[in-house]
Amino acid sequence: MKSQEIRAKFLEFFKEKSHKIVPSAPMVIKDDPTLMFTNAGMNQFKEFFLGNSVPKYNRVADTQKCLRVSGKHNDLEEVGKDTYHHTMFEMLGNWSFGDPARPAVGYFKAEAIAWAWEFLTEVCKIDKDSLYVTVFEGSKDADQLGQDKEALELWSKIVAKDRILFGNKKDNFWEMGDQGPCGPCSEIHVDIRSAEEKAKVSGAALVNQDHPQVVEIWNLVFMQYNRKANGQLEALPSRHVDTGMGFERLCMVMQGVQSNYDTDVFTPIIREIETITNTKYGKDEDINIAIRVIADHIRAVSFSIADGQLPSNTGAGYVIRRILRRAIRYGFTFLNTKEPFMFQLVKVLSETMGKSFPELKDQRQLIENVVKEEEHSFLKTLDQGLLLLDNIVAENKDKKIDGRKAFELYDTFGFPIDLTALILSERGYELDEKGFETAMKEQKDRSRSASEVSKEDWIVLAEDPQQEFVGYDNLETSVKIVKYRKVTSKKEGEQYQIVFNLTPFYPEGGGQVGDKGYLEAPNGDVVYILDTKKENNEIVHFAKNLPRNTGDKFKAVVDEKQRRRTECNHTATHLLHQALREILGTHVEQKGSAVHSKYLRFDFSHFAKLTTDELVAIESFVNARISNALPLEEQRNVPMEKALEQGAMALFGEKYGDAVRTIRFGQSIELCGGTHVRNTADIWHFRIRSEGAVAAGIRRIEAITSDAVKDFYSESNNTLMEIKELLNNSQEPVKALAALQEENLRLKKEVENLLKEKAKNLKGELLNELVEVNGIQFLAKKVDLDAAGIKDISFEMGQNRKDLFLLFASENDGKALLSCYISKELVAERKLNAGTIVRELGKYIQGGGGGQPFFATAGGKNPAGIAEVLEKAKAYIV
Repeated sequence: MKSQEIRAKFLEFFKEKSHKIVPSAPMVIKDDPTLMFTNAGMNQFKEFFLGNSVPKYNRVADTQKCLRVSGKHNDLEEVGKDTYHHTMFEMLGNWSFGDPARPAVGYFKAEAIAWAWEFLTEVCKIDKDSLYVTVFEGSKDADQLGQDKEALELWSKIVAKDRILFGNKKDNFWEMGDQGPCGPCSEIHVDIRSAEEKAKVSGAALVNQDHPQVVEIWNLVFMQYNRKANGQLEALPSRHVDTGMGFERLCMVMQGVQSNYDTDVFTPIIREIETITNTKYGKDEDINIAIRVIADHIRAVSFSIADGQLPSNTGAGYVIRRILRRAIRYGFTFLNTKEPFMFQLVKVLSETMGKSFPELKDQRQLIENVVKEEEHSFLKTLDQGLLLLDNIVAENKDKKIDGRKAFELYDTFGFPIDLTALILSERGYELDEKGFETAMKEQKDRSRSASEVSKEDWIVLAEDPQQEFVGYDNLETSVKIVKYRKVTSKKEGEQYQIVFNLTPFYPEGGGQVGDKGYLEAPNGDVVYILDTKKENNEIVHFAKNLPRNTGDKFKAVVDEKQRRRTECNHTATHLLHQALREILGTHVEQKGSAVHSKYLRFDFSHFAKLTTDELVAIESFVNARISNALPLEEQRNVPMEKALEQGAMALFGEKYGDAVRTIRFGQSIELCGGTHVRNTADIWHFRIRSEGAVAAGIRRIEAITSDAVKDFYSESNNTLMEIKELLNNSQEPVKALAALQEENLRLKKEVENLLKEKAKNLKGELLNELVEVNGIQFLAKKVDLDAAGIKDISFEMGQNRKDLFLLFASENDGKALLSCYISKELVAERKLNAGTIVRELGKYIQGGGGGQPFFATAGGKNPAGIAEVLEKAKAYIV
């Protein structure tokens, strides 16, 4: 059975069981501060488990694209080494949030267990004798949880007793995190070994033992508890079902193969890798692992980019870059790929999965461009890393390389540690792995400490899950505190998170910054709201302290000045988007935005740098719409289908509900939840400050509006007046500046000629000062030249000489500079290294440096140490 048919059968099965089939949420999460990526099918439904929202549908099923590469659920280092772990994978799932007929229970263990068994054994026709189920055995720790007798009784009616196993808390008790909903679970495992192997060892003994052919296929989680901040469990008011089945593993079973990578989910990609790299999968284990890593990782990277997450150096972008670089490195090391090749795999991926996930087809060109550029960049990094590793080896006096130096190579330059270890091993060197691990742990501890957040339990004052946002129409309103909790972090210190029954504060989202403002108590006391964010469909307000009487009614007031400036910038992004599509072409799509009160940033897909004429045209287009005083036409709670029919633009990677909000200004219409001006005339003026590249095929415009433009023109006018004053109040400052530039260029050339003449004369003098020491022509001297001049004269003196050792020092602006030149022949014969020498001598000038074995420089802040440097230089050759 083909993978597409398997996916369809699952969804059809649960549709017949009265489940609403919903689309996959984006893999990149934008409105949950606790997660960067969707790592389980339940993530998009957290708000229902937490009781923050009432679900529209009580029964739901879907296939969810997931990514597990960080945090608690981290499979990255296992991927490729075995045949069943993945970074990006599909999770088939069905959920119950409580039926109206039985609101306290919904469908629970009985239905979930029966339907899972029915689907696997009757629809998929999996041999019952190949399946095992696990039941939570209970715990004797602080939770004192008993055995899941209800699940045991239900399984006992349909499964043989010897196929029911008991699992501990680690395997059979699922928790969303340190706090929140949790409960016991039943796993279904499948044994796909041959009959001969099964006869030798029972599958029961191999369950949860990381056996590649005895694997978990489905997990049925029964949400019935809430984990509090102090670790205690309390019963949830409503019990839920949350199940997740690994699609790739199900395909492995259904297609009768022994590896996920032998299914039609992966084989087209693997065949393409074989063709591109001229290798063969299945012949050599190192090559097999490399091909599995690449086949898996191109999926993770492609889906992430399609969802709007570009590789970068921070946050989620860093994770994506790390995954891609891991794949490139495996290709570089084991498949001998020295040129970009992974971008070519995007085509076959979009062909095989584009039907179920059309974003892959729609975003294919962008994905290829980004991956190709990242490959180019990292292959250059690998080349640079190899040179740096050569230097480390050359400086080493024994056969063991300091682990901290290897960590610096990894941390600063991104050079993979396992590649370092492999190269050192091939050269007969040993890596101090303990030193590397220590340095890595120290960095992780620093990072963890800096970002660590401690959250207390919510103090609930009133049950009100239907929080209302009134900030589109009001900037102040009367509110009551529904709940609050204390949050402590190293970065922010002690803060409070507060939830109101209704709020005028807009929460950060859609690129727009969260509102600030204050709460005013009846007695006049004020508490300042520092930020507003959305978490699990609740609007959370951040404050340094709490009101003295939390039960009062408060006046909530938004900072109007910041809100109005932010609205000007947000509306301007819509007009800018329209302008870009009109002037550059309809291929332009928004790829990200940041809307602050002081400026706006807009990322978009485009293949070339914008010309001056294009930038002028874009500015003019936006300002024309501002001058036209276009009124805001807003529609709230519009059915998604109707909004799209009206021409509203939906953004890739955004999660939309069945009902949406549309914002129209003239011909610009977009789906948007942000706040906007009532009329484009409120923006006053729009000005582009910069335009540049973010990644391959992605450009970024930064711009300002309203008060910021007024400030810009005021500052520009002041600057112009100062320039005129410096130019003796010239009435033609541009011509006057051009004349100064021309004169400056002429004087520079004269100075260069004088310096060259000086260096030429100095070269003769220095050659005459060379002395022979131990068969080497040696000179250590302080000279009156800059760094470029010293380098030029060193290489000129070294022409046609194989025995030269030069150590020059100079002083400039109170700082010292050392330069060491050694003939390449001496480097090879005498094992001398200029980089090592300047590093050691740099201590005397309170500085440091480095370079290549034949030429290196060091800088320091203590010119007084130059004399001692020159005195000690000779010691390196005697």
